[in-house]
Amino acid sequence: MATAPYNYSYIFKYIIIGDMGVGKSCLLHQFTEKKFMADCPHTIGVEFGTRIIEVSGQKIKLQIWDTAGQERFRARDVTYEEAKQFAEENGLLFLEASAKTGENVEDAFLEAAKKIYQNIQDGSLDLNVAESGVQHKPSAPQGGRLTSEPQPQREGCGC
Repeated sequence: MATAPYNYSYIFKYIIIGDMGVGKSCLLHQFTEKKFMADCPHTIGVEFGTRIIEVSGQKIKLQIWDTAGQERFRARDVTYEEAKQFAEENGLLFLEASAKTGENVEDAFLEAAKKIYQNIQDGSLDLNVAESGVQHKPSAPQGGRLTSEPQPQREGCGC
């Protein structure tokens, strides 16, 4: 019996943004490799990592994009309390994480995935909109049949 080409039901796309030198690449590496990279070179352009997780019995591939720290992604300095209040007021997940110690790194990615999955289940996230950052399981690659028998031609089709 042939196995499916994909062993996950969804792809969730994450983008890590922030100021240069704050540890975006280290965070990605800690999550995907479960290791701290002490001498992490600066990202030029964008780097990419993936990991398959499980949420509510569904396998989900996280596709994580690590951006270079750029001026256009600069955030203003805010206090812990301001950030927490903003998250609460806007229904956002708020966690502090450390790529160095690994503290809350798993939770940050997994809790976000749980929230996204819940939004899919309750219908508040439309998978038909490309900007959602979510794809349903990719369809199996279409290949030709492995037979020498001629296939009947369909009406109006030049195949």
